[in-house]
Amino acid sequence: MVLSAFLAGCGIGPRATPQECMERAMYFESNRSSRDGMIAVGSVVMNRVRSPDFPNTVCGVVMQKNQFARGIMSRKMNLDSAPYIRAAARSVLRGERHPYIGNSLYFHTATYRARYNNINYVLTTGGNAFYEKRRPEDVTAPVPLPALEGVTGY
Repeated sequence: MVLSAFLAGCGIGPRATPQECMERAMYFESNRSSRDGMIAVGSVVMNRVRSPDFPNTVCGVVMQKNQFARGIMSRKMNLDSAPYIRAAARSVLRGERHPYIGNSLYFHTATYRARYNNINYVLTTGGNAFYEKRRPEDVTAPVPLPALEGVTGY
């Protein structure tokens, strides 16, 4: 029993819980020192769960091919930051959302410069730039915003 729980937490087990999938998304996709970044990543995951364009479960979204970090469910996590990540994941699964994410479904590394005319940036935090796709004429923030940290506390 203990071994299967350990393996599931490492992404090796046959089934992962929504909590484990959310923790892995936050760990591998955000700057682990930023609660804002973790909550923003979690907010995007939950927005995707609600969207008809993505799988309707947390693990389905996180495990979707070519959407999140390679090896997200199999790479080893450094457990030093586990309590912070676990708490942030639990909070998002219980309904917390980053106040500036809105309905955003996408993000990329903050230093990446996308060359599309339909990206409207809503937030930069935790090393990522979060955005919505809009019609080009409706884009009001075509470049990543200055980084914002500390909005969600911690």
